This record gives sequence, structure tokens and C-alpha cells, in this order.
Amino acid sequence: MSGRLVVFLSVALAGSAAAQTPPAAAELLDEWQATAATPFSKEAGRALWFRNVDGRRCTSCHTEDLTVEGRHERTGKLIEPLARSVNPERLTDKKKINKWLYRNCKWTFGRECTDQEKGDVMTWLLTL
Repeated sequence: MSGRLVVFLSVALAGSAAAQTPPAAAELLDEWQATAATPFSKEAGRALWFRNVDGRRCTSCHTEDLTVEGRHERTGKLIEPLARSVNPERLTDKKKINKWLYRNCKWTFGRECTDQEKGDVMTWLLTL
């Protein structure tokens, strides 16, 4: 096999693996959908991601481009990219997903996110 073909196949396979919904994310989406008012919407998730509440939004730390590193606004701690296309480990651990959604919703919106909001955001994040 030529070197170019090997590189092409590696990139193609990595891309398709990143595009699949991780089992942990799928389980959470099913759980949240049971109490959500409507089917999840990537458009609603994107809108929530960019919503400004008292000067804070998700992009304050994660940036508008989720394929690059972010930095926590207050602590300066580095945040790895959220897009699974560049960070396939993202959204693969149920405990971490719940932990960070809880913390980030409280910090950004001043409250816990509803199951509808979590499902909408997760649906959008999984498209990146």
C-alpha cells in the first residue's frame, strides 16, 4: 500500500469514528429525552451555547471554535477542544459529562440546565 493511501485511510477511519455517538452520550440523551418537552434540536443547542447571561456564555471559556483549546475565564486553566472531530475522547464518559454540565451550567447560567437544554447542547456538540 502506498504511503498516501495509508494516510488517507487513517484519516477517513478516524473521522468516521469521531462522527459516531459515543455510548455514554447516547445513554444520557435517552435519559434526558424521557423528561424533555420536545425532541432535541442542534439549533437550540447551538443557541444555548452562544446565549449571553450577565456577560457569561459557554464561549467565554471554550471559545467559539470548539476545535481549538479554550481557557477558563477565571482560573486560566487550559480546556481541551470539545469537538470530537479533533478530540475523540470527548463525550465518552457519562460521569464526566454530568459533572461538567452541572458545573458549567451553574457557572454560566447561574442554575442547573434542564434535561431539554442538556440534550439540545449534547445534540449540537455531537455534530462538530
